[in-house]
This record gives sequence, C-alpha cells and structure tokens, in this order.
Amino acid sequence: MKRLLIADDEKNMRWILAKNLKEIGIETIEAANGEEAFNLFVDKDPDLVILDYRMPVVDGMEVLKRIKTINDKVPVIMITAHGSTCTAVEAMKLGALDYISKPFDIEELKLTIRKALNIEQLNKEIEYLRDRISESYDDKIIGSSACMKEVFEIIEKVADTPATVLITGESGTGKEMIASAIHNRSSRKDKPYIKVNCGAIPENLLESELFGYEKGAFTGAQGRKPGRFDRAQGGTLFLDEIGELSLPLQVKILRALQEREFERVGGTDVVKADVRIIAATNRDLEKMVGEGRFREDLLYRLKVIPIHLPALRERADDIRQLAVFFANMYSREMNKDKITIEEETFRLLEKYIFPGNIRELENVIERMVILSADGRITASMLPKEIVKGAYSDKKDTFVLPDSGISLEAVEESLVRQAIEKCKGNQTKAAKLLGISRHALIYRMEKYKLNWES
Repeated sequence: MKRLLIADDEKNMRWILAKNLKEIGIETIEAANGEEAFNLFVDKDPDLVILDYRMPVVDGMEVLKRIKTINDKVPVIMITAHGSTCTAVEAMKLGALDYISKPFDIEELKLTIRKALNIEQLNKEIEYLRDRISESYDDKIIGSSACMKEVFEIIEKVADTPATVLITGESGTGKEMIASAIHNRSSRKDKPYIKVNCGAIPENLLESELFGYEKGAFTGAQGRKPGRFDRAQGGTLFLDEIGELSLPLQVKILRALQEREFERVGGTDVVKADVRIIAATNRDLEKMVGEGRFREDLLYRLKVIPIHLPALRERADDIRQLAVFFANMYSREMNKDKITIEEETFRLLEKYIFPGNIRELENVIERMVILSADGRITASMLPKEIVKGAYSDKKDTFVLPDSGISLEAVEESLVRQAIEKCKGNQTKAAKLLGISRHALIYRMEKYKLNWES
C-alpha cells in the first residue's frame, strides 16, 4: 500500500483528504505544521507528499526545500488558497511535481495523485534498471579455450544457489562479467544487482555507502539513507576489489554474511539481509591473511565457491573470438559497416602477451575500429608495442601481477606440477624444469615434496 503524507494546518482539510484517499487504497499520515511534516517525512519515508503552501512554524516552501535535499525523487504536490503564478513557478523550480489551488475538485486531485504515484513508481524502476545496466557484453562471456570451459561449468553449477562466490584474477580479466553472469542465471535475476567498487569509494564513506545511515549519524545526516545492502534486498551484491576493505569493515561484512543481518551507521535496529554476495579481487587474499591485512574467517566465508579467471595470455586461443566480438560491437555503436580483421592482424594479436588482459584488447580494437576508413583492420594499424612484442625473441613467460607474488610459492608449485606430470620420474621432471636432477631433489626436500602414485 502506498503511503502519502498530508501536511495542512486545517484539520478539516486533512480529514477530507485522508477519507477520500483511503477509499482508493492509499494510507495517509498527517501533519499540522511544517516542522511536524518534515519530521514525519524523515521517519515514515512516504511515497508522496501533499504540502500546504502556508503553514505555521515552517511554511510549505521551506519544507519542500528540505525534502528535496534528502530525496529529490519523491513527488510533492503543493496546495494553497493563495495561489499565484509566482508561487507556482517557485514551487516547480524547487522540485514540486504539481501545484493546485483551493478550492479544488477532489476527483481532479485523485487523478493528480495517481499520476504522481505512477511517476514515483517509474522513478524506482528507472533507478533499478540503471543498477542492472552494465556493459553490453556483460552476460556474453566469450571463450572456447579449455580453461574458460571450466569457468563456464562452475557458473552453471553455482548460479542458482545461495552460495557466496569469490572471483579472483588479474585486472582486466572480466571478473565483473562473471559476477553479472552468475546473477543473471540465478533465481534472483529479476531482483536488484548492485555493484560496489570497494577501492573507488573513500574509506570514511564506504561504511555508510554499504550499510546506509540513520538521521543524525553524523553532521549533515538529515534523514535516513538506505545503503547498498538495503538496495540489494532479494538480489545480489557484487563487492569488487574486496581486498581494499579495512579490517573494521571486514568485521561488518563478515557479520552480514554469517548472521544475514546488519545495522545502519548511527542506528541500533537490526536489518535482515536477504542478499547474495559475490566478491572479486586481483589481490592474493591468502597472502594478505598471513600479513594480518585480511581476516581469515572472512576469506573462508567468501570463497565458498572460488572462481579463478585466467589471464588472456593463458587463453590465447580466445583472442580471435574476442577481437571479432569487440570489432562488431564498436562498429555497431559507431554506425559503421561490418569490420573485417585481416589474418596478419590476428596473428600478431595472438602472439602478444596483453598485460592489461581483455580490457587492453578491447581498447585496442575500439581504437582500430575508429581509425578504420575502409572497413578493414590491418596489421599496420596495430599499436607499436603489440607489433614489437609479437616479434620479440625475448618474451616473458610470466607477467608479474600488480599485486605481486611469492617467488618461493611459484617455485614450489612448478616443482610439484613437474613431478605430477612426470608421475614421479625425477629425471623427466628435472628436464621439464630445465634443471639438474640433483637440483630437483634439493627442491623436493626443501618443500617436502614426495611422489605418491
């Protein structure tokens, strides 16, 4: 049921309005002066407000200003017996939806209210759709390589479960696309999908952004503001760059995951959280746990379902497919004829290591679509670093991620993989690693590795 605030100093007028609105299924709350009206607006969060222009304590125009400061989307209808063109224009400039002079026809007012409520509902739907809209290829994950097929299989298995998912991988590998795909394949797909970049919001604002705040929580908090957890109720909350969270905020996220509840900043009321969490990071969270910068219990709560996205250099077989997809997408956006990518261009792209991963490839293709005058993307149009990198005899086998690595951990992993691949044959494993058998045995003892068939 929609809730409407009636603010008028005439008791009879409030009674008439409340009686007629109840008949059409609208709940009403009443205020006899401007101060009371504003306080009720803050506490009750009505869907629509009817304000008398002249009221004691605080007049209607001032109440209108205060309301729009807190929520500029809520529809406000001004009513007065002192109507004039000037006051009407002033009210509309301040954000009033409509302006009606007394005496008025009650049926006309009902029609105006219905229109206002339709607009209010439309604003909510628009906001919801804006939250849902992402890049056009979010749910069109491209790839047929073996490593991506494994990712697709995991997505299909876990999408329609309530399990928390942790997506890891280097910057630009498409972690946000995977999160979107999981949500869109779940039973929550028709509910909100809210994204938060934990590294892009200042730390002192992030808590109130996530959990919302109550009136008076801090200077300038004139009313209650819902947070991202509120907005994601029934749907999915995607926490990108979760490795950037401070330890105090990690505690609050952990509670929301464990207890399925949270408290707004400055509040004591417990809010139930029907929210599925998907998190992503390009950091080594296990390493951060060892350094005391990330809570181990939160890590275990997040990685119920871990998904690791390979770097583009690990799935070079997908580069051709991705390049065609981006070329078609940007040619449509720019109203160009279909773009053709020449074979030599593909060859050079496939030999380049792409430290910026898919994001870098997309930017390169977009640039070449813009530069293409005849519908062809030729090798001569490629950036110099790609051509130079493709023809270079000295190529980096591995690219150091921005978050850094543990050299010992990499060495241990490679030694273990070589032993397993060669089924314990030390001579063959040493040859795979390019070291002597004695060097291999030393490293096996160092890392306490034994082959068990």
